[in-house]
Amino acid sequence: MPSEGNAMRNHPNPREPSLYDATPGTQLYAVGSKGKAWRLCTGLVRFDTIASDGNATFASLAIAGDILGCETLLFGCYTFRATALTHCRLTPWPEGATAIDSTSLLASLANAQQRAADLVALRGGQAANRVLSLIRLLSDGAGRVVLPTRQDIADITDLRFETISRIIKVLERTKVLTPVRIEGVHATRSFQTNLVLAA
Repeated sequence: MPSEGNAMRNHPNPREPSLYDATPGTQLYAVGSKGKAWRLCTGLVRFDTIASDGNATFASLAIAGDILGCETLLFGCYTFRATALTHCRLTPWPEGATAIDSTSLLASLANAQQRAADLVALRGGQAANRVLSLIRLLSDGAGRVVLPTRQDIADITDLRFETISRIIKVLERTKVLTPVRIEGVHATRSFQTNLVLAA
């Protein structure tokens, strides 16, 4: 998979060897490990910085379409720890080319800048609004969302676990979130959204 010494390294998708599938909780790569850049085709990835004492601190998110590990092109190694928060599918980047496509790289940088702005907004303001903003960010075109664990949501929004649990329960009670069955996803994490009811 993405880095040397990684558990996913020897588990490419058997149907499409250029694709890599990761289950929630899988560490994709570690700080300082060597590897290459990847495009996230589906899923959600969490990036953490690692302090000298070994403690991890939430740094950023990647969603489908984002490029992960661009820093390896400059530094030769990863600068964050990357962990799959949902089922993920990745493909090597740049796709099918030996040279980096400047348009693709610029689009990735623009997306990263927008994501940074989105994450700043997720960490300030009313607690319910932070969670709703995260749900909007992660929802697909059909209004379905697969949420990270409650603890990951707490880390992303800079809220307490108990606050996240309470907000999710209220959103379910008011039908803003309706549990749906998505194959391979835990029942407490997949929802159909009706964000109009949150207004």
